[in-house]
Parts: sequence; structure tokens; C-alpha cells
Amino acid sequence: MRPAATTEELFARYGPGYRWLATATVMLGTISAVLTTTSVNVAIPDIMGAFGIGQDRAQWLSTGTLAAMTVGMLLNAWLMDNFGQRNVFIGALAVFIAALLLAGLAPNENVLIFSRIVQGAIAGVLQPLAMYTLFRVFPPNRRGAAMGLFGMSVILGPAIGPTLGGVLIDLFNWRFIFFAPMAVSMLAIIIGSLFLPGREESSARVRFDWPGFVLLSVAIATVLTALSNGQREGWHSDYVLSLLAIAASAGGAFIAWSLRIDAPLVDLRVFANPRFAAASAVGAIYGAGIFGSTYLVPLFVQTIQHATPLAAGLLLMPAGLVMGALMPVGGYMSDRISPTVLVVTGLLFFAVSAFWLAGVDTNMPFWTVAFAVVLSRIGISLIKPALNLTAMRALTPVQLSQGAGMINFVRQLGGAFGVNLLSVLLDRRTFFHSDALTAMQTAANSTTMELLRTMEALLARAGVPEDLQGPGALHFLGKVIHAQAYTMGFRDSFLAVAIVYVLAIIPAWIMARTGTRTETASARG
Repeated sequence: MRPAATTEELFARYGPGYRWLATATVMLGTISAVLTTTSVNVAIPDIMGAFGIGQDRAQWLSTGTLAAMTVGMLLNAWLMDNFGQRNVFIGALAVFIAALLLAGLAPNENVLIFSRIVQGAIAGVLQPLAMYTLFRVFPPNRRGAAMGLFGMSVILGPAIGPTLGGVLIDLFNWRFIFFAPMAVSMLAIIIGSLFLPGREESSARVRFDWPGFVLLSVAIATVLTALSNGQREGWHSDYVLSLLAIAASAGGAFIAWSLRIDAPLVDLRVFANPRFAAASAVGAIYGAGIFGSTYLVPLFVQTIQHATPLAAGLLLMPAGLVMGALMPVGGYMSDRISPTVLVVTGLLFFAVSAFWLAGVDTNMPFWTVAFAVVLSRIGISLIKPALNLTAMRALTPVQLSQGAGMINFVRQLGGAFGVNLLSVLLDRRTFFHSDALTAMQTAANSTTMELLRTMEALLARAGVPEDLQGPGALHFLGKVIHAQAYTMGFRDSFLAVAIVYVLAIIPAWIMARTGTRTETASARG
């Protein structure tokens, strides 16, 4: 059977039920990519042990994916215009399968990180493709429900991904996180070849802003690399300073280029609208919060509380399900309550959650941590619909397409920087507390001396030679100090998230003030 070239031909071939065939097709591909994106978070401690790497390198498994997803979203429109839905969907999933196989067989962390970056880029391409497909196959009076369906599929990632990852690690090992989605992706390719339209030959090919794309990619990649290597290489080292200089140069060149050409990759002119700019600032913080907490919480419960990967995944599932249930409610309320009230309320929910987690310790109960995460997801359910509505209302009809892409762009970019900066903060505060606690371990500290004597006695009772009892006791003391310093580092990281969310009320207030002035001016006019 000849593949159909247009959506109309497919409707003629399969009837009204075609919209559900198309929906199932794109959702299958999208869910496969999103699940893989989030399921890796529970595998990070295992991967750190397998390759002998520190947290500063392991965070690239999440940071690199989020940054690449941002870039992939920018590529989507050009790919769709020039190659068509079917070819982009099939090609993207073929590359995704190859990246999954490479990740599952990765001999070292560099190969694994590279494959994760490729997976993130493909996830960035597939998400807007799925949204576009649903918009095309559903009539105008049902597109709201279709967007709700799309939102639910994306939410399945943070809700189910970590749990599935934990199951696979418990039953097999971390490599199966990448092997498992391959079958689903292959099935999506098969049905995609049947149920997605090709490129219409009559449509004109679109030029892509390659200079802008390269400059933006270089700026993002170099600044994230500099931040992730600063702790290990030294913040004043030539390597880190050179990366930051390249990032600043590329970023400045990107801004100048984007403002000079007529059809830039990212239209920075929308930021001239103060209400949209304020909404974008809140969106970046929102992205940093959700992705940063999804990275920190599983890492904490596995490294400090020694939870299994499955338990770490189950910890995030209630929060994801609550977010999925409340997101439509947040959308409903946005039409009836001031969006700014919902945004500020959501920010406060997230701040309370982060303040609560800033008191974490080894003995904090499972359900206490889970409930704190649920609070943050309630806040996100209030923020996301209201923020999108506020941002879009601030723009003219001509700016809507660029604005819609931009608000997603800043959210993903905020997520990439949020994970990266929280990882850096966690490392720095852990070293700070470790040095402070080590300085307190002197002969004058009676508690320390009592611990060493107790450990030496226990080692002697276990048959350890006398010349090894002292070093053994000191080694145990070092492990105790590191565990306590690491816990305090996590506390400081969660506290930083809470403070940032409280400060985000400032751009939310600006968003409300500028919106009120705009509406008043419109009423007078």
C-alpha cells in the first residue's frame, strides 16, 4: 500500500477513526523518549559506581539530555517543513534506537553521555511533532482535549519513568533502562510508516538559521561544560575561563545575529514585552525546579538513605500522578482566577516543599519525602497552565508562534541550567562542610576521641591486627564525616531551590503589574 502524502488522504483511507491511529502512533514514540529521559535519574548512583566517576560527571547524564532537548525543539519546525511528519518521525526514532543501543553497550561514561545527548535531541524533536500531529487530526472544538492528552503523555515521564527504571535495575541492571524502550520505538516506526503523512511536494522548503543554531549550541554547551568542570579543574583555571569566554562570545554573537536578520532561529524581540519577559523568567525557574528536584531527590534517597532504585522511583510516582490529575484543574482555574494568583500560589507551594526538604537527614521517613515532593508538584500544576496563558496573552497574534516556542525553550533551558548549577552547589557545599567538620576532629574533641577508641576496640574484637586498628578507626571517622557533609550539602541545595522560588515572586509580581497597565491602556483606547 502506497504511503499517503497528506492527512486528508489518510482520513479518506481509514475514516474518522484515523485521528486515534495517528494519536497512538505519535504518543508511542513520545512516551518512549520521555520515559527514557527521566528513568535514568534513579540509575545515576549505579552508573557512578560502574564507571568510577563523581557526581560532577554523572550530572551530565541529565544536564546534557535537557540541553540537547532544548536544541532539538528548535530543529523541529525546519525538519517538518523540509522532510514531512512521517520521515522526521521514522528518522528520529531510528537515530533514537541507535543511541539507546550505544548507551546500553557504553564502555565508559563519555560514550554514555554522548548517547544521552543524542537521545535528548530526539526527544526534543518528537515532542513538538506529536503536538503538531494532534492539532492537525482533531477539529478545532476538540483541540483543547487533544492538548490535554498530549500533556498527560508528557507527564507520564516524571511519573512512571523513575519507577520503571528502578524495576529494571532491581531485576537486571542499569543497562536495561536503555534496552527496554528499543522494542517500543521499533513498533512506533512500523505504525508511523502507515499512519503519518509525508511531505507535501507543493510546499516550499524553508531556510534554516544555521549560524544562529551553531552560535546558540556553542554558547549553551560551553557554559554548561565550564560549570560542570569548575569544581574539578578550578574556577580560575585556564580551561574553565576559556570555556566561559567562548560561551560569552558565542552568546553575544547569537544575540547580535538574531536581532539583525528577518527570520532568526529564536526571535529575541518578544522579550521587549515586559510581561512576556517576566513570564519567561518565571518559566526558567519553574523548569529548574522540576528537573532539579527530579535529579536531587532520587540521588539523595539512594546515596544517603541507601534506598533501592525501585524505592527511589516509587518515591516520585505519587507526585507525578498528582501532577497529572491536577494539571487540567489548573487549566480550568486559569480561565476563572487571575493567572498571577495561581502562579504565585504555585511558587509558594514549591518553596514550602523545598524548605521542608532542606531539613532532610538519614532517618527522614519515605512518605515524608514523598509528600514534600507531592507539594512541589501541586505548585507546578498551578504554575504551568497559568504561566502559559499569561505569556501568550501578552503577545500580538503575529508573535504567538514564536512566543509559544520561546516559553518552552526557556523552560527546558532553565531545567538544564538548574540541574547543572544544583550539581555544582551540591559539590561545593559538601566540600565546605567536609573541611569544616574535619577541622573539628582534634584530640581536644572528646566525642571524636571516644568514637575512635570505640572503633579500635571493635576492630580488635574482630581480630584486626593492632597496627591496623588506628588507621581503620580513622577511615571510619572519614566516612562518617563525608556522609554528614554530603547530607548537609543536600540540605543547602534544597534551601537554595526554596530561596530561588521565593525570589521568583518578584518577576511574577512584575508580570501582574505590566499586565494590569496593558489591560488598562487597552480599555482606555
